[in-house]
Amino acid sequence: MAREANDKTVLGSVWLRADPTATRAPLSRDDIVRTAIKVLDRDGLDTFSMRRMAAELGTAATSALYWRVANKNDLLELAVDEVLGEALVPTGTGDWRDQVTVLATAAYEALWAHPWATQLLASHAGLGPNYQGLAERILNVLSSAGFKGVHLDAAVSAVFHYLIGAAVTDAAWTATVRRSGLTEHEWATAAGDQLGVGAASLAAYLSRENLAGPEARFTSGLRAVLIGLRPRQLS
Repeated sequence: MAREANDKTVLGSVWLRADPTATRAPLSRDDIVRTAIKVLDRDGLDTFSMRRMAAELGTAATSALYWRVANKNDLLELAVDEVLGEALVPTGTGDWRDQVTVLATAAYEALWAHPWATQLLASHAGLGPNYQGLAERILNVLSSAGFKGVHLDAAVSAVFHYLIGAAVTDAAWTATVRRSGLTEHEWATAAGDQLGVGAASLAAYLSRENLAGPEARFTSGLRAVLIGLRPRQLS
């Protein structure tokens, strides 16, 4: 007999199934998610596993891990959404472009601080409350500015696609440097000439503090996107 449409094995997301059954396990799900973020920040995504998490939590807490979180994918979804909670900041009193800039920049900075989360955006849909909360805030700002209907949807998509595209690109560079075991400067020195851009140019491209670096590029690119958007005038 076919599974019903709401079968948890079909829907494929921790956000689309019921919360875990109440238990006296010593750790809460929040405790486990915070530990997962610490492990992912320290060791990256490639070596992450439930076994590594159990070791990090300690023998006494191993059973609590599975009581609270069913599997690795669920835990990764929870961790990504927790990171995106860092983007739910006050928008201030500027115009709509300034307010969107505040939200998008906060999200970019959160993803920059946790590059493994950016890697997961391609495979783990944004169904969590913080992702949805960020989308709703941006939608509300644009709606108040006069965007409506499909034009509103298109504008929200333009902001999110730029945000995620920039974050994925920068996270890919970070992951490449990290795999080498070198510092950014050492890697740029070793790889710059081979890539045909020169060590100094590559070092500037990678450095967050440089005016040619990822943060400055993100800010300039976002402004270009927002300047190109007009309420009720998207084709």
